[in-house]
Parts: sequence; structure tokens; C-alpha cells
Amino acid sequence: MTHSPFMLDAASIVATVEKLELRIGERFPGSGLLKVCGEVGATARETATHATELSRPYYGLRILAGVVATAGIAAQIYAATLVHWSEVFARADAVGLSQGLDAVVNLLLLSFAAIWFVLTLETRLKRRRVLKDLYVLRSLAHVIDMHQLTKDPTIILGGGAPTQSSPARRMSEFELSRYLDYCGEMLALIAKLGALYAARVEDEVVIASVNEIEELTSDLGRKIWQKIMIISRLDESGQRSESNPGSRQP
Repeated sequence: MTHSPFMLDAASIVATVEKLELRIGERFPGSGLLKVCGEVGATARETATHATELSRPYYGLRILAGVVATAGIAAQIYAATLVHWSEVFARADAVGLSQGLDAVVNLLLLSFAAIWFVLTLETRLKRRRVLKDLYVLRSLAHVIDMHQLTKDPTIILGGGAPTQSSPARRMSEFELSRYLDYCGEMLALIAKLGALYAARVEDEVVIASVNEIEELTSDLGRKIWQKIMIISRLDESGQRSESNPGSRQP
């Protein structure tokens, strides 16, 4: 399958996720974040496969839809030829004629509704499959957010004694910054996995769901970026204090 230079490449996204998993494993071996990234990697490979499959037409359904539509229209035409319309209009009164026309119109509407149902069957099947996969991506985004909730950058100031219920915080300033950065990268990759479906399945419902995932990951990533900025400012403040000890307040 040829790819447009402006279309996301599923293989590249999968390779990026796998590279990120290696980086997390080298920095935080055996961590929960590494397991989450492994799940993201498995989901990325499934998404790449599903997106490729969904971009292909379902020829069987299209043939079936064409046959059903043709048969339905042919049946309507054949039924119309069996009626002697001249005798109907000559003998029927106004009330009977209106009732007959009403029945014919209702029958035509039902027939075309059935034809439309068959013609849109492929789109609805693809939509159902995509929405199921997008639900998995949305769940992964929330799992990643749970991993960064207790990563408080202000703890490096050493202020306040921890309580018995306080989470264990053993990361250095650098490790905490890298941990948060890895979470942000995974959220960005989840958004790109969702965009794979939007680029290959032209459906308004799918595009709206993908936009919701992009907004979710963007909001969660913004919280992570704020924490990283706090760490950066604390680091700059510490460097200034070390370079000019006399500037500290007593």
C-alpha cells in the first residue's frame, strides 16, 4: 500500500514506541511505567494492523450491497408494471386514490431505507471496530496519567516530613524529569495512534472520537509539562544560589 508523504506512517509510530520502551527499560528497569509502555507497544502494533485492514474496501459487502440495491429497485419496478394504472385512476375515488398513494409512498420509503442500511453496512462495521480500539487508547492515556499523579516536583525541595501514607519518592531531580518526559511522549504517541484511524477511515463519528483523544492527551500532557517546567525552574534557582551563596536569605 502506498502512503502519501502527508499521511502518518504506522510502521514509524510503532518503531518510535518500541524505541521508547527500550529507553524506559534502560533508565527504569522493572518499573510500572515500563510495563505500561509495553502495553502501548502491543496496542501500537495492533493499531497498525487494524488501520491497514480498515483502509481496504470490503469487496464482499460492497458486492452484497450492490446486489441487494439492484434487486430492491428491480422489484419495485416489476411491481409497478403489474398494476394497471389507467384502470386504477379511472375507478378509484379521491379517498381511495390518496390511501393507495400513501401506501405506495410508505413502501418506497421502507424499501430505500433498507437499501441505505445495506449500502452503509461497511461504514458502520468499520466504525464499530475503530471505536472499540479508540476506547483502548483512551484507557491507556488514563493509566499513564495515574503513573505521574504522585510524581510531585516540589518534593525535591525537601520541605515537610512524609506521612505513613505518603508515596515513596526516591527519584532524583533528573530521574523525575525523565520519568515525566517519558509519560508525555507516550501520551503524544497515543494521540498519533488515534490519528491513524482518522486518516484511513473517513467517518465523522470516528474523526470526532479521535479529536476527543487528542484533546485528552493534550490536556494530560500539559499537566506533565507544567511539572517539568517546575523542575527546570528549581534547577535554575539552585544553580544561581550555588554560584552566588551570598544571595541566599538567612
